[in-house]
Amino acid sequence: MEKPAEFTLRTAADRPTVSLSGDWTANNLGAAPVGLSQALAEKPDTLLDVRRVRRMDTAGAYALIRAAGADFDPTAVQARPETLRLLQLVGAAVQVEPVIVKPPRGFHELTVRIGKGVMNIGSELVETLAFLGHLLVAVGRSAGYLVTNPKRIRWAAIFSLAERAGLDAIPIVAITSFFIGAVVGLLGANMLRQFGAEVFAVELIGIAVLREFNIIITAILLAGRSASSFAAELGSMKMNQEIDAMQVLGVDPFEALVLPRFIALLGIIPLLTFVATLAGLLGGMVVVWSVLGLGPAFFLQRIVDNVGATHFWIGMSKAPVMAAVIAGIGCRQGLEVGGDVESLGRRVTAAVVHAIFAIIMIDAAFALMYMELDI
Repeated sequence: MEKPAEFTLRTAADRPTVSLSGDWTANNLGAAPVGLSQALAEKPDTLLDVRRVRRMDTAGAYALIRAAGADFDPTAVQARPETLRLLQLVGAAVQVEPVIVKPPRGFHELTVRIGKGVMNIGSELVETLAFLGHLLVAVGRSAGYLVTNPKRIRWAAIFSLAERAGLDAIPIVAITSFFIGAVVGLLGANMLRQFGAEVFAVELIGIAVLREFNIIITAILLAGRSASSFAAELGSMKMNQEIDAMQVLGVDPFEALVLPRFIALLGIIPLLTFVATLAGLLGGMVVVWSVLGLGPAFFLQRIVDNVGATHFWIGMSKAPVMAAVIAGIGCRQGLEVGGDVESLGRRVTAAVVHAIFAIIMIDAAFALMYMELDI
């Protein structure tokens, strides 16, 4: 049975003595260290007797040393050998001067930061490849379920996520694309008017919207909405140890959490891209009609005759890749969240920034590829 830490002060002897008793451990110290410090402050030349102490840990030894003050000498304490060794060990640790590491300066600081950046890039690459491999395994397993046992696929989660990530984003995608198309039309009309070629503003609007701006605007908006949402949702579950509980129960988090988000975004982004295309063309048509006096029939006829469907399919071909990148980055950053809120904020921010950066890079790669193919 544990006993609280206690002490008694005896002054009848030749030298005042403080006798400690009970358990001087972290759970039983209570207010004894404070009272001992006050007693020793009033009678500095006091002998310490800890032979009646039943148990003492490092917390109790540190409390005793702090109460004795800077003049504490373990060899002058009456104690059992094991207790005396503990006091000597803790006393030596207390007297160790802290080592102050000066931060690197100048060229050394630059090299250290470059080295850390390279190491971070390497670790991020390895973790990304591991995430991709796990995701591919989950996709292959779910493809097998689609043939053998379709009920194991989480259809309810897929449709719910498709509604939140896709259908709810239709208004903002349509409005943004409308004004982008209007701005392209206005700039094209003003620039081409100098050469008397205002009519070619229709082709400019068609190619810009069908080939680039429809998928770029959709992907960037989804990076802000869906990537951050996925990272926050999975990160919150990681902080609350819900993902660890799923693994203990034998549920694969990739199959239950990552794959539904991946499929939902993969299925909904072509619809959003099509909506962005219609809205962008509508914005450009309104500007051409109001500024140049070219009616909707003339606008649409020139789009069909001079632009064609090739540019539309080029833009749509980028949609699945953008969806996979946005969903993958958002889910991966969410699964990397630690146990604190600061980590959650960093990962959500990283999800949006990385997704937008990847969108721009992928679009540039597609542009170079189609340029080489002469399409």
